[in-house]
Amino acid sequence: MTSPEKPATAKTAQDRSAAPDPRRWRVLALLGVAQLMLIVDVTVVAIALPDMGADLGLDRAGLTWVASVYALVFGGLMLLGGKAADVVGPRRVVLAGLGLFTVASLLAGFAGSAEQLLAARALQGVGAAAMSPAALSVVVRTFAGAELPRALGVWSALGGAGAAVGVLLGGLLTSGPGWPWVFWVNVPVGVVLLLTLVRTVRPWPGSGGRLDLLGAALATLATAAVVYGLVAAGDHGWLGAQTLVALLVGVAGYVLLALRLRSAAAPLLDPAMLVRRPVARGLALILVATALMISVFFLGSFTLQQLHGFSPLDTGLCFLPVAVGTMLGANLAGRALPRWGVRAISVVGLLVAAAGLAAAAGIFSMTVLVVGITVAGFGVGSVFVAASGSLFSAVAPQEAGVASGALSTFHEFGAATGVSAVSSVAAAALLDPSFETFAAGYWFAAAVALVAGLASLAPARAAR
Repeated sequence: MTSPEKPATAKTAQDRSAAPDPRRWRVLALLGVAQLMLIVDVTVVAIALPDMGADLGLDRAGLTWVASVYALVFGGLMLLGGKAADVVGPRRVVLAGLGLFTVASLLAGFAGSAEQLLAARALQGVGAAAMSPAALSVVVRTFAGAELPRALGVWSALGGAGAAVGVLLGGLLTSGPGWPWVFWVNVPVGVVLLLTLVRTVRPWPGSGGRLDLLGAALATLATAAVVYGLVAAGDHGWLGAQTLVALLVGVAGYVLLALRLRSAAAPLLDPAMLVRRPVARGLALILVATALMISVFFLGSFTLQQLHGFSPLDTGLCFLPVAVGTMLGANLAGRALPRWGVRAISVVGLLVAAAGLAAAAGIFSMTVLVVGITVAGFGVGSVFVAASGSLFSAVAPQEAGVASGALSTFHEFGAATGVSAVSSVAAAALLDPSFETFAAGYWFAAAVALVAGLASLAPARAAR
């Protein structure tokens, strides 16, 4: 019996490799840059949307799809990408996904119409969905013992850092060489990474078998429908027709997926894995942490620009301390995880996030706002590490890819949930900006962090 209170990452990781890979930190650095590029592409486009719309004649719906189609495809295909990494080996999937993402970025920059741009963004999502879970699988297989939580800390820090870098980079490139460069900047980075990773990443063999394409199609449809429904709730309300239809389609898709997982000879993932207590705890934590992080950026962006009159570039600069706070929290949590355990790290991180958000809501000066959301970022960064540590403490090496896909899928759920929930709570602020109306959104996010922190105090049962 292994208790998830002190994560079993040391034991499980040591079983994966007798001797540590001497290139492991270089592998982490290269894959970290690749993952950062994928995350940046979620937010870098937001600043460039007005210029894209003017050049390509995009209406409001078209602009919305340019921003969301990448996230929908990215989130919908990650379980398939993770399973493919387990079946054929993570190295092959990392290289194939990175190559496709790079080519799609080149095509997006050359797009001359809305249809071409949307197709290129969808291809970017396919490449990202293949590379991201496979890259995390490589990290989990490469590191052992106490080094694994530290590596997960570095990996987790990329989430908050990527969002902030995307906002800043989008402002710089759009106001400089033009919007196509928010895509073209990926090309030289992707080519260099491909050439380096080919020589650096160890070629682990896959487990063999076949991919359950029907299960993958159901997972993709269900995930994309739920993510779309959650995003639509911010625009049309939770009882709007678009929201309800999308969510019902998603629920129906997951019911069919559950039936498929029980009947398939080689299912997309083992249903028993999802009911393991450390796995369930990790998925819940990543959902809450991502929702809080996206809420911070969403509310902060509107607050700084609409109330304080900041430009997009100035807003991006204000988010740099948040990125630093997130990275610092994740790094310290990675070092403390082997001693403190998942429960303590998650509780402390969520309560710190709640305190930072409450300060931003209660005092609401610009200085306190930036300091408060930076403190919140510090707490959220540590929760990201706790989520990964909890999940991978109960996952076998041959399950690392699909487990990474599940973690990334819940990350996307958290992002969509955060945007839709906070935009609904702070809807009045978006129409009539004021300190009081924006404060409601921060109070709501602080309450979510507090409730989640208190819930994490509950002792976890021992898992086999």
